[in-house]
Amino acid sequence: MLDIFRGLKSLVKISHVNTDSPVFRLHYSITVMILMAFSLIVTTKQYVGNPIDCVHTKDIPEEVLNTYCWIHSTYALKSLFLKKVGSEVPYPGVGNSDGKSVDKKIYKYYQWVCFCLFFQAILFYTPRWLWKSWEGGKIHALMMDLDIGICSEIEKKQKKKLLLDYLWDNLRYHNWWAYRYYICELLSLINVIGQMFLMNRFFDGEFMTFGLDVITHMEADQEDRMDPMIYIFPRMTKCTFYKYGVSGEVERHDAICILPLNVVNEKIYIFLWFWFIILTILTSLTILYRVIIIFSPRMRVYLLRLRFRLVRRDAIEIIVRRSKMGDWFLLYRLGENLDSIIFRDVMQDLANRLHNNQHHRVPGMKDVDKIEYGFGVNLF
Repeated sequence: MLDIFRGLKSLVKISHVNTDSPVFRLHYSITVMILMAFSLIVTTKQYVGNPIDCVHTKDIPEEVLNTYCWIHSTYALKSLFLKKVGSEVPYPGVGNSDGKSVDKKIYKYYQWVCFCLFFQAILFYTPRWLWKSWEGGKIHALMMDLDIGICSEIEKKQKKKLLLDYLWDNLRYHNWWAYRYYICELLSLINVIGQMFLMNRFFDGEFMTFGLDVITHMEADQEDRMDPMIYIFPRMTKCTFYKYGVSGEVERHDAICILPLNVVNEKIYIFLWFWFIILTILTSLTILYRVIIIFSPRMRVYLLRLRFRLVRRDAIEIIVRRSKMGDWFLLYRLGENLDSIIFRDVMQDLANRLHNNQHHRVPGMKDVDKIEYGFGVNLF
């Protein structure tokens, strides 16, 4: 079984270049690996058994009936889910269906589960693909192996000067680069919420409250409530097969089908329900955090001081006051990747250069520093 999932380990490998947040990595790394693993599991018969087994008669070959019921879906009767098993019905939802066509609950999702999970994995990876394209390897290029910090003083000084010159020459020009990353985080939030609605449609409106229903059922008297897992993922359903008899009349064959795959499906989707809720909460908090960063330079100062304690406070305040949000984001990402001592030196040199060169301003914005630092309004 490990051979099946060996190819997924590349999704969770830790890159030495950090270009995004841990919450963003949960979307394109852990979640994609989980969805791909689930998609593979439901397609491996040696681990989950045959997807469907129907009780058949001698008149119909077993493979024919199984294939027909798998392709054309099965059904249960809604009014029979609360009947007593063993005396009134053989299984919740299974019983006499004569004249109860309106009462039928059709199950046709199971043959699409593996494809749906694979499609969901692609959607979760899409924001990462966009950011990887937009980021363009900027962080890796600016690192210049300064994350190791083991090199000659001459080489280290040259690389620090190159990095400092780039930051000085391109100060105030990184806003759009940073906003594109924020767009990718917003897309991740939209994606996970959209997928909740997608799965809700996939399960005929039963998925949105699935996790809550399962918790409620576990806490209540099970004889008085319908098990949501059995209702959405039944292990036994009915299937109707029609064929011509020897006299040319259409014969109706009622079959009972066992769905072993639903034992796996219910575990998959109860896990996904809670996982998507957790992702939604974490990503929403991340988006709120980004909004605060955009509108509050004081928060940028606090976060830099909190994360990089070796950098002096006055240097951080000068840099934040004289730069824009995009520059802050770039510096924060560089600080996550560079050697802490080297990053401290670069930040101090940049602050000294900004302090000694008061003319380094955007033309026509004489008093922007006071406005930006005092009120935190600096979008472009």
